[in-house]
Amino acid sequence: MKTLVLFGPTASPRAAGPFHIEGVELISGTERDIPASDAVLIFGGDGTIHRYLPELHAHRIPVLVVPAGSGNDFARSLGFHSEKAALQAWRQYCAGRNNVREIDLGFIDKDGKKILFCCVAGAGLDARTNARANRMPPWLRRRAGYLIAGLRELAGFRPIQFEVTTDTAGYSGRAFLVAVGNAHRYGGGMKVVPRARLDDGWLDVCIVGEMSRIKVLFCLPTIFFGAHIRLRGVEYFQARKVRLDSAPGMELYADGEPAGLTPLDIGLVPRALKVIVPA
Repeated sequence: MKTLVLFGPTASPRAAGPFHIEGVELISGTERDIPASDAVLIFGGDGTIHRYLPELHAHRIPVLVVPAGSGNDFARSLGFHSEKAALQAWRQYCAGRNNVREIDLGFIDKDGKKILFCCVAGAGLDARTNARANRMPPWLRRRAGYLIAGLRELAGFRPIQFEVTTDTAGYSGRAFLVAVGNAHRYGGGMKVVPRARLDDGWLDVCIVGEMSRIKVLFCLPTIFFGAHIRLRGVEYFQARKVRLDSAPGMELYADGEPAGLTPLDIGLVPRALKVIVPA
C-alpha cells in the first residue's frame, strides 16, 4: 500500500516513525502526489487539512489526520485526541481497512470560485480573532491563543450589520459573529455549533446578536461547552444553503484561514471526504 505522508509547518517528520508498518510504503510529497496514493497521512492541524481538501475530495483517497498542529479541532471532531489514538486507527486500517467513514464538507462560493472547508466558517468577531491568533507564535496558539486573541479583539469590536438568508431561516440585524459549521468546534475547543455532525447533511448556523460587551465576555467561556446557544440574543438553526452579507463587507475565515469577503454563499457537499476513524 502506497501511503503519502504530508506535514504541517509545526509537525516533525520524525512523528511518522511509528506509522511504518510492514507492507506499507510511506513516501513524502505534495498534493500533486495524492492521486497516485492509496492512502494519505497528514500530520498537522486544521489549516494543513484545509490546504489539501481539494485534492483529497477530488480523488476520494482515504486520509488519516494525526493531531500535530496548533489547532486540531478537525482531528478531535473525528475522535483523535492524541497521536497514539491516530496510530491505533492506522494499525486497524492497515490490518483490514474497515474503519473508513465518509463525511460532508462545507464550501464557500465567491464569484464562482469555491473553497472547501471541514470545520467552521465564520465572519465578525471570530474572523478578527482568527486573524490575530494567526499572528501569534504556534506555542501560544496551542495554549488558549484563540481565547486570548478573542478577548483582545472584543475590547474594540462593534457589532456588524449582517444579512443571513438560508433555505430554512433568516436573520437581519447587528451581530458580533456568524458561524457556519460542518464540525462542531473551532478555535482550540470552542463548541460554537455544538449540534453539528460531520455526516448529517446539514450546516449548523450560530449567530451571536447585538448585546453588551459584558454579556459577550461572560458568554465566551460557555462556548467551550456549547451552552451559549441557550442565551437570549443567540440564534441557532440548521440549513443546507447560506447566503451571507454584511455592511461593511467582512472577511470570512474557514478552518482558521481567510476565505473571501462578504457577500458570499456557503453550501454543503455530502459524503465528500473519506476519513480513517478510530477503530
